Amino acid sequence: MDETKLLAVGNSFSEDALYYLHDVAKADGMELKVVNLYIGGCSLERHWNNVLTESKDYLYELNGQSTERYVSVNEILKEEKWNYIITQQASHDSGMEGTYFPYLNQLLDYFKSICPAAEYLLHKTWAYEIDSNHSAFGRYHSSQQEMYVKLSKCYDIAAQKTGMRLIPCGDVIQAVRKTPPFRYELGEKSLCRDGYHMDMIYGRYLLAGVIYTFLFRQDIRKNNFVPEGADMETLNVIKRCICEKFDLIR
Repeated sequence: MDETKLLAVGNSFSEDALYYLHDVAKADGMELKVVNLYIGGCSLERHWNNVLTESKDYLYELNGQSTERYVSVNEILKEEKWNYIITQQASHDSGMEGTYFPYLNQLLDYFKSICPAAEYLLHKTWAYEIDSNHSAFGRYHSSQQEMYVKLSKCYDIAAQKTGMRLIPCGDVIQAVRKTPPFRYELGEKSLCRDGYHMDMIYGRYLLAGVIYTFLFRQDIRKNNFVPEGADMETLNVIKRCICEKFDLIR
């Protein structure tokens, strides 16, 4: 089987999203190279400026692990024949429509000039936890629901304007947050580890499961990868929510 190659031009939220993706694919016998270009809090505007300056500020993360190698977007686009290229808005700007354009179109045009055969995808990120102390949460009146509604609108508009498919991570997170044992407002587990980044086990697994299911339409319930320290009953709750999102439950 040929290796599938996926590149994310992202930040810490794509770092969370891709941490377990290689492992999930490997458990199904799939060869998947997963690369994340990481700058913490990096926005679409900064990504575009980094392209213009060929800035080597990105930490190259391979299959969920840091390589301690710093690179530019420009060189990595040319390094492989990428099958999928993913990008996203920084979480603090995710619900602010004016922050997406023209930068997303400029990035997309540049990416396509280097990798015309790749599919370009938008990673719909998530709203902060209800008691998050993130400095940008006040933009959304410190309301998880308001942040979710606003970022959903922005990502929908961005997908419509660019024709990019939308990976619905933020939607599945909101669904899981209404499901035991993740009803944090009732004193149950939070999917976040610090109020905005995902939990190291369940949150990161959820994201990998969504992306894997989105890309390959595999039933995640049949996948036997289990993160170290995970409880199977809890994982099964997440798997079911993912399958419900993709209409895989009959």
